Parts: sequence; structure tokens; C-alpha cells
Amino acid sequence: MSAALKDVDQLTEADAAAELERLAKEIAKHDKAYYAKDAPTISDAAYDDLRQRNLDIESRFPQLKRHDSPSERVGIAPSAQFSEVKHAVPMLSLGNAFNDGDVEDFVDRIKRFLNLETMPAFTAEPKIDGLSASLRYEKGVLVTGATRGDGRSGENVTANLKTVADIPHHLEGAPDVLEVRGEVYMSHADFAALNVRQEELGKPAYKNPRNAAAGSLRQIDPTITAQRPLRFFAYAWGELSEPLSETQTGAVARLGALGFSVNADMARCDSVDAILAHYRGLESKRAQLGYDIDGVVYKVDRLDLQERLGFVSRAPRWAIAHKFPAEKATTVLKAIDIQVGRTGTLTPVAKLEPVTVGGVVVSNATLHNEDEIARKDARVGDTVVLQRAGDVIPQIVEVVLDKRPADAEPFEFPTICPCPLKTPAIRELNEKSGATDVRRRCTGEFACPYQRMEHLKHFVGRKTFDIEGLGEKQIAAFFEANEVRAPADIFTLKVRNEAGELSPPLAEREGWGETSVSNLFAAIDERRSIALARFINALGIRHVGEETARLLATSYGSWAEFRRAAEAAADPASTERETMLAIDGLGETVVSSVAAFFAERHNAEALDALLAEVTPEDAEQNSSDSPVAGKTVVFTGSLERFTRDEAKARAQGLGAKVAGSVSGKTDYLVAGPGAGSKLKKATDLGVAVLTEDEWLALIGSS
Repeated sequence: MSAALKDVDQLTEADAAAELERLAKEIAKHDKAYYAKDAPTISDAAYDDLRQRNLDIESRFPQLKRHDSPSERVGIAPSAQFSEVKHAVPMLSLGNAFNDGDVEDFVDRIKRFLNLETMPAFTAEPKIDGLSASLRYEKGVLVTGATRGDGRSGENVTANLKTVADIPHHLEGAPDVLEVRGEVYMSHADFAALNVRQEELGKPAYKNPRNAAAGSLRQIDPTITAQRPLRFFAYAWGELSEPLSETQTGAVARLGALGFSVNADMARCDSVDAILAHYRGLESKRAQLGYDIDGVVYKVDRLDLQERLGFVSRAPRWAIAHKFPAEKATTVLKAIDIQVGRTGTLTPVAKLEPVTVGGVVVSNATLHNEDEIARKDARVGDTVVLQRAGDVIPQIVEVVLDKRPADAEPFEFPTICPCPLKTPAIRELNEKSGATDVRRRCTGEFACPYQRMEHLKHFVGRKTFDIEGLGEKQIAAFFEANEVRAPADIFTLKVRNEAGELSPPLAEREGWGETSVSNLFAAIDERRSIALARFINALGIRHVGEETARLLATSYGSWAEFRRAAEAAADPASTERETMLAIDGLGETVVSSVAAFFAERHNAEALDALLAEVTPEDAEQNSSDSPVAGKTVVFTGSLERFTRDEAKARAQGLGAKVAGSVSGKTDYLVAGPGAGSKLKKATDLGVAVLTEDEWLALIGSS
């Protein structure tokens, strides 16, 4: 419940009246979305909370009950696109139970109402998550089929219901008047196949089987409904010319004998323990049913007791729906796949037996990383509890260990990228925490085919090569056509096009013409020489963005010098690595990432191919005539004449390289009061140490 809402027992009468008005409007809005548009906007659990709050307020303030109270309404009025059918016996809804205590209270209410010492027998059956429908037979012939509508009148969808395979058109041995109630639904397998067809036709996929079933049944054209794989479970009845049986169990069995599909998982229970055991059994096998259920319905078995109990408001006293916990479901982990993201992160994805969670069919879920898999000890074949985090990302909450198969083996997370190049996948050291990163990443960078597309898009971005006429859309098209798979391929497009290697030629393709092709090739040629900072940024090295690329470019001056240092930095003991680490603004994370990029053979090969087409320009050096141009400077201690940031900016403006630590390549250490280890190291290495005044005198400032 929102923190902004008062508890019901804290409401004044004025508060209660306002809240009932709000709830009436909000519930009506959600009823329309669910029943009329087949597109619910909130979860079933959230909807149930709204209705429960409305009931609680009406119980405390019965004098405030509205004429349009949701407690007196089932669904919504029938749509105008179908003719209206008045139900001879209303199709009411059910009250809800959310825990064992609610079920026990329900049974106790039945006993008190009937003045019974012992509990009567109940039936317990799966609550199908579909669309309620009523079928009217007269002398064994199906004459009318309708939706529930508002409970009293529904939509005439007779022609559509006649296309459902489970619904017989003629009955033998049925009462002269028989209204059969049940649920129209779609199996998981049929739902998946339907969405494949939707995608092939370029149409949007359905969100879940319930929406698909409802949308299919409420088509204006019955031939469309006939193409949809709808099913029907019968479990109740409306008007009868003669009784079907003396019990709920017997009546459902009679419906089955007449030719209807009835649910084999309905059970007769003689105790609360038996009811709850059946509930838990259905919850645990929910993933294997092949269709969606969202709870278990309990009904008093004896029909004469049902008649005595009667109805209250919009629901019968003799039945209740015990809902499954909100947003969770149990299913089977069929496989663990490793997916490589655009930055090279290896993400484990759980492949699941499809199950509905929060109104959405889920067949994949994140396992986050290898540490999370190890912590949960998730194994292929396990039964797992699933939930949708924030109603969006499905994730595995826990493993049901007592259902683990005997041959289930611990999952071994790969240390090699699953791409064809088989490049190493490493866990980097977190510079701030000192801990190893929980994520493992492929070191293949743009040589890795899984990352290549995203790297190519980055390569032609506005802050990198920025080739006019070659954006993400065009790169994707060339990539899918297998014509641009690496950066160097961009610069050979013209030659390959003229040689007839691109089929069809670029000018003959949709969206292209002679002029646009000519302009593209001219724009590509303009980028055969590019600023060093842009070139480094374009490589897509992890942790190296625009500013870091500029820093590396100014620090090394040329591509040749930068590449030499980057390749040498793979050796942890090298002077080049120490020097790179000393550059102010860099750190272990960036340096390790740069070194790993250049140490990967496939990256080197892709770079060599690119450098055969492109020339990185040397970085411009500022104030080459200043006395500190090209010198490496370190600032330490408490500077008094200027801030540390001001000092760095001024030094860089004069062409100096500012480092964060002292090394053998440091030219000057500017030390203020409180200088410590850096001063000692500079003294030991023979580095020139300057006071602030001496530094200002050197650069000609006061």
C-alpha cells in the first residue's frame, strides 16, 4: 500500500468518503483495461489490494457505501461491438484468500453459518487464468455463447466460441436447458507458436496467454478466432432445467461425461490440511501444467449446502479463490546460457520452462553473475522460485533443493568468451574497493563478434569518426549484410563496391542513390586522417571515453608512442606501466583495460588492418615554447597559492604532463606544506623538487 494512504482504522468519515470515491474510479478504470481492452495495467495482486481496501472501508463505514461501489460490480458492461446477452443466473466473482489464515477463516465462517460442528467437504481446483464464458444449450444444441461482462449481461460471442475445439455443438443426454460455465484459455505452447506467427506477419506479440485468449475470443470476425488455438475448461453451470448431481464433484464429472474438458487436478478435501496440501501441490507443479493458473478455488461440495449459504455482494459464500503469492512462480531451470553484452560482460541467462509471473510469460531470467550462481548453487534441472524484480526483470529468487535431480552438477562459469575467437574472459580488479569485479568480461573488444556491432556504432559516433551519412542504421544494415564487420571494412567499401563485391551495388539499394553513395565515400575519405584523441576514443577500449582518450593523446603525443607504451604496459613490472599509472587522471582500472586491449591478438590484427587505411594525427602540444612543455609534473602537499585543480590546469595549458605519482620519468615535484611519501620518493630518485614560489617563477607567473 502506498505510504501516502492512511490505514483504514485511521480514516475519518470525510476521509473515507473521499477514498471510496477514488477507489470507485480507479477500480472502474482497471476493470475497463482488463475486461474490455484485454490489456491490464497493474498486477492481479495490486488490483486485489484495491478491492480489499474498498471492502475494508465499507465494512467500517457501511453508511458511505456508494451506488457504484466496486463491491457490487463484476467486470464491466458489455461492449457495444457485440450484442448483449442477459445471464439467466448471474456470473459472479469470487472472494479472495491470500494465506492459510484466510482459508481457515473462510472454513470457520461456513461452519458458523451452517451451525456445523465439523467441516463439510470441499472441492479444490486450479484457478485458470483466462476469460470466463457461458454456453447455453437447449435440447442439447448450443444456442448462445457469452462473456461474463458485468456478471448480469455479457457479450454475444456465440460464433467465436463455436470455433473452440473443446466446446461441443451438440450434447447427448443433457438437461433440456443447460448453461455451462468455464474458462477460455491458451496453452503455453500454443501461445508461443501464436507469437511466432505474429512476428512473422510484422504484428506485435501478445503480452501473455490470458490477453491472447481474450483478444482472440473478442474478434469481430469469427474466422480470425478460428485461427487461434483456444481451449476451454468447464467447471460450473448457470440455469438448469434439472440438477446435474447432488455435489460439485458429481456435477463436474457429469460435464466431463457430456463431452466437456474438465480439470483433472480437481480434488475433494475433507480437512483444511488436505485443502492446503492440494494448494501447495498445485503451486509446486504450476510450471509443468502447460497453462496458466493463479491460485486454487475452494467450493463447498454439497450443492444443497451451497444453496443454503447463498451469496453476499458480488460473490458466493460457499466458494473462495486462494491466490498464489504475488509476482512469484515455480518453474524448472532447463539451461544456463552465457550472453555477451556490448561492453563484453558475460551475463548468465537462465532458460526456464515457461511460466507466467505477474501477468507475463517468462522463459528467461537473469542469474546476474558467476558469484550469484555459486551463492544460490543454481544447477540445470533444478526447480527454482522466480520473481519479477520491479515488475520488469525476471530473476531467480531461490532453488528448491529438495527437488534437485540426483545428477545435477554445479555450473562451471566459462573463463573463455563463447565467441568463435575464444578470447579470455577476465574479472577486473576494482580500483576503489580492492576487490575483484563480480562481472567477467571478454577481452576481445571489437574483435569479438558479440561486441562488434556495438563497437562499430561507437566507432562512427559523433565524438569519434563522425562520418556523415554513416550512422547506426547504416552500420547495422552493412553488418547484417556481412559487408562491414570491422572498422577497416568501412574504408574499403568504395573499392569493394566498384569491384562489384557488394551485391547489389550500393546505389541500387533502397534509400541510396548515386549522389548519396558518392557523398558517403567522400565523407569516409575525409576521415582517413583523424585526431589522435578521436582515434583512441573510437577504439572503444573499456573505461576509455572522450576525456581519457584526450588525456592519453596529450600524454603520449603520437599513436606510435601510445601503442608502444600500451603494449609494454601488459607487463606489471614494466616502466611503461608505472609511467602510465603516474598520469594524473588515470588509475589501475584504466591502465589494466588499455593493456588488456593491446595484449589481445585479435585486437592487434584489427588495428593493423585499420591503420592500413587511416592515419592518426599527432596530438597538438600546447605552448611548446614554455619552459615546462613536455615535462612531467607532480603536485603534492597542501598548496597555498592555488588549488590543486588550478595548478594542474595551468601546467597542462603550458604543455606539461601532470602525473598523480612520482616515477623515474617525473621532471618536477611541486611540494607544498605537509608533503609526505611523494617528496621522499622524489628525493630518492633525484627528481627536482620545487616550492610553489619556485614553480611560479619557473613558469613566469606570480
